[in-house]
Amino acid sequence: MAKQAAYTEDNIRSLDWKEHIRLRPGMYIGKLGDGTSPDDGIYILIKEVLDNSIDEFVMGAGKTIEVFVKEGSVTIRDYGRGIPLGKVVDVVSKMNTGGKYDSKAFKKSVGLNGVGTKAVNALSSYFKVQSFRDGKTAAAEFERGVLTSKEEDQDTTQRKGTKIVFKPDGDIFPTFKFRKEYIIKMIKNYVYLNRGLTIVFNGEKYFSENGLKDLLEENIAEEFMLFPIVHLEAEDIEIALTYSKAQYSEEFHSFVNGQHTTQGGTHQSAYREAIVKTIRDFFGKNYDASDVRKSIVTAISIKVMEPIFESQTKTKLGSTEMGDGLPTVRTFINDFVKTKLDNYLHKNPDTADKIQRKILQAEKERRDLSGIRKLARERAKKSNLHNKKLRDCRVHLGDLKKENRLDSSLFITEGDSASGSITKSRNVNTQAVFSLRGKPLNSYNMSKKIVYENEEFNLLQAALNIEDSLENLRYNNIVIATDADVDGMHIRLLIITFFLQFFPELIKEGHLYILETPLFRVRNKKDTYYCYSEKERVEAVKKLRGKPEITRFKGLGEISPDEFVHFIGENIRLEPVMLDKEISIEKMLEFYMGKNTPDRQKFIINNLKVELDIAEE
Repeated sequence: MAKQAAYTEDNIRSLDWKEHIRLRPGMYIGKLGDGTSPDDGIYILIKEVLDNSIDEFVMGAGKTIEVFVKEGSVTIRDYGRGIPLGKVVDVVSKMNTGGKYDSKAFKKSVGLNGVGTKAVNALSSYFKVQSFRDGKTAAAEFERGVLTSKEEDQDTTQRKGTKIVFKPDGDIFPTFKFRKEYIIKMIKNYVYLNRGLTIVFNGEKYFSENGLKDLLEENIAEEFMLFPIVHLEAEDIEIALTYSKAQYSEEFHSFVNGQHTTQGGTHQSAYREAIVKTIRDFFGKNYDASDVRKSIVTAISIKVMEPIFESQTKTKLGSTEMGDGLPTVRTFINDFVKTKLDNYLHKNPDTADKIQRKILQAEKERRDLSGIRKLARERAKKSNLHNKKLRDCRVHLGDLKKENRLDSSLFITEGDSASGSITKSRNVNTQAVFSLRGKPLNSYNMSKKIVYENEEFNLLQAALNIEDSLENLRYNNIVIATDADVDGMHIRLLIITFFLQFFPELIKEGHLYILETPLFRVRNKKDTYYCYSEKERVEAVKKLRGKPEITRFKGLGEISPDEFVHFIGENIRLEPVMLDKEISIEKMLEFYMGKNTPDRQKFIINNLKVELDIAEE
């Protein structure tokens, strides 16, 4: 029997606010990450500060917010009321301190716990807060939550408001890098939900006149809308919806008090139910819910008194009540949708007819696929049990809590040697491996039927649990891990084509990545460098001098498990797969996978030249 560790008074510790935040940052900002994922901690830090500025706008104070990000430093300046000068230090360094405990001042705020800016302060190597009010200013500077200097009641000619500057701490975020695409998406969501607000990011202005209608137009090209966007709103609620001509699965965007609830919650569930019920009642048909929601692209925003979220990062609403004597969230949303959407369909029979045709088409496809889907599920179950195609992680084997899904990843590999190396070196708690057999089928322009008939696609879909919707997606990060040669690039493109063709929202919501692995190992008896480019190889040789041993990794299978652990652990390099708003998914697929060979050849030649030029520098 193992010897019990001593447990005395010396084991009991009391941490102050900043020590606790730095010791358990995940409690406050979710996963840390390095900036490759939109829900990484460095973006939560920006969001926490922005939320306070947004709340000022909501309360009618300040129509412009300025955001400046450069070289890892963030500056956010609003023109709201400004923090009361005597409380500038307290509101960013004393837990349970803030103006939002007074519901008269902040009726429908996102940040209610007085934690957000404290977390930013504690997790920043440098943090400065400055308030401007009534011709006076007060400021305070901190390092990792420790006050280093403060100025009180200085005269100023600047407009009232609050300015915060911070730089994430390199000890907490050792390899972080801000990606402007993620920040821009966050900012766009803020302006969609707050019409009349202007956010200036690095000199570029973002503004929305049409709220959620603008958001949908950002996510689906007009040529692929089944009908013009239906945009309905009332006090405390707004919705926008259409159907896609090309997309198979449903796509929901949900917001509470301006917060993007990426994991949904009570409001999103209620909205999904309300749409189905309203459409069923309108047509007097008991359509299958999946047929009603198939190909829908929609968004909902509601405002709730003192919302309850299921985590500090506020990505999932837990509230069941609207507050202030209003009905439940479910009743409120259902009554609104039933009244407004039903009225709209009666006044717009052409739109109603298109929706019904879409539902009947979905119903026919579902029935045609029912037998195939049943066989496909049986094959998937059998394969997972006996062929061990999927090496799952403990998050999904019942050993860890469900909330750990945010840290879970699925590596899609090709070949036994590559999958074997990753399987042996992975973190078994949160990293799973799915092994492809040979090159996937080119699914461009194929129907959903092929997903069930093709064994590889069917098993991959089953592993991800995305047959009907993304709501129960099993892995937050889907990582394509293929060799960095021509065959590996082709396999990568075929996998991306599969997701673009059938599950584009996986990419839209930032779940798909490419694993970067080193091309070279340069070492001598003392030091080893792993190089991801020719340029890094040249630099490594210079550092080691002499004649170091240089190994060119031709494939992932050539990297031993002992070495692979370095590339999928804390220092993992992931390149997110992103969509260009200027090019529709359909046009992108046609360019890369269609019959436009001359154009594609020209593109490859030009881009190959760029790569060669970089390597020769």
